[in-house]
Amino acid sequence: MPADQPMPTSVLFCCDHNAIRSPMAEGMMKQLYGTGTYVQSAGVHNDLEIDGFAIAVCAELGVELSRHRSRSFDDMEEWGDDLGSFDLVVALSPASQRRALELTRYFHLDVEYWPIMDPTGVGETREAKLRQYREARDQIRERLIARFGTPEGG
Repeated sequence: MPADQPMPTSVLFCCDHNAIRSPMAEGMMKQLYGTGTYVQSAGVHNDLEIDGFAIAVCAELGVELSRHRSRSFDDMEEWGDDLGSFDLVVALSPASQRRALELTRYFHLDVEYWPIMDPTGVGETREAKLRQYREARDQIRERLIARFGTPEGG
């Protein structure tokens, strides 16, 4: 995906629970590219709070996630967020890709699938778990830069 594509005006990142991958993507996108693009995240479900390991590995890069509140596609619709107003939906899990593609029946949305590994349930020790979460974080960061270009000053 060439970085010479114009920056979208709005991006929705989505994953299964809006507790790890999509909040990390939302936070890093805001940090890297500023406020010129409206960025949100959602999950297929909102049954989990933001994951502590996700907060920790993003804090290492100066990305604050502790105030994130998980929300689902359904929550967004209930709260009046117009899913059809997003220029780009980036699905980070197979289930969220399916849900995003369902939405394209109702809205004209560009949907991209970035296969980002799910770091949950991997690793026995805290350090092993952190390693997996860092790997997922770094995969997302690399995809952001590959898709949207090197950030200003970076």
